[in-house]
Amino acid sequence: MNHVEQLATQIVAREGGFVNDPDDPGGATNFGVTIHTLRRLRPGARIDVEDVHALTRTDAVNIYLEHYFQRPRIGELPQPLWATVFDMYVNAGANAVRILQRLLNEMGQDVAVDGAIGPQTIAATHRAYGMAPNHMVDAYGIARRDFYYRLADQRPASRKFARRRDGGKGGWISRAEEFISPRYHLTDAQHRARTGAWA
Repeated sequence: MNHVEQLATQIVAREGGFVNDPDDPGGATNFGVTIHTLRRLRPGARIDVEDVHALTRTDAVNIYLEHYFQRPRIGELPQPLWATVFDMYVNAGANAVRILQRLLNEMGQDVAVDGAIGPQTIAATHRAYGMAPNHMVDAYGIARRDFYYRLADQRPASRKFARRRDGGKGGWISRAEEFISPRYHLTDAQHRARTGAWA
């Protein structure tokens, strides 16, 4: 198994099995593949919840490799960024690239925030990574974590994905921090302060 296949396999494990949460805009989901994604990938086919339920881990890995790594051109970014950008692309689509592009602009690179990895974004990412090779993966992970918090600020139904019932870090925040050095993880107190205004 090559490195990218390992990343895809890890994402499938992270996503878990079949769920159909009414608060999740993705709808019925299996191994992270939503019913909407399956319909988009199989035009003309009548896709229902049972089709999503029937997906296998291998199906999901293959979908991720082709549609979430190769087609978005993540492999043309500096390799240390692959794992976190790939994982976020599975989780949030083109928003994964917009997070990167906003970060690039903050680092002095002038790129359009359009959610697509093209020659401009590829070149700018390599320049930025060359400027801060020991920090860019963490910077992206922190920006990703901030994205989740802002999303939950704006959409109360999504708050359960960012904060557990006991007030601790929810799945989104824990997932982002898997790609951030421990020294930049929020403490429990910092997380609770960040989410304290939520009902």
